[in-house]
Amino acid sequence: MEFGFSTEVKVRFAETDAQGIAHHAVYLVWFEVARIEYLARFRGGYPELQAEGIEALTTESHVRYLAPARFDDVLTVHACCGELRGARFRFDYLVEREAVGERVADGWTRHACVDGRSHRPTRVPAWLAEAIATAEG
Repeated sequence: MEFGFSTEVKVRFAETDAQGIAHHAVYLVWFEVARIEYLARFRGGYPELQAEGIEALTTESHVRYLAPARFDDVLTVHACCGELRGARFRFDYLVEREAVGERVADGWTRHACVDGRSHRPTRVPAWLAEAIATAEG
């Protein structure tokens, strides 16, 4: 899979469990960090969606753990967006340990745009669909 976007995260002590390994749930937080930064490149990103009365809900998520991440590791979270149809879209992710390029985890999330008041599905705005198509093209 081609990833045209990435961001770094540093494993904080609070994100580790009793074994000193990053807790499994924090990977979804790192996915969200990458997703929000990915969208921020386009016309104000998620805050612009909200200003237009649109929310992007997470409808499904999956993480596959490949190697442990530990306190103070610097990780690169790669993200790409695809499967954009109507109100729905999907992000794919790859988490790598920066120093050695080791794959730590991968996964995906599915999302749906909804009207902020009624929570009824609404299409991804054309400006965002076009920006994503260009970025991922």
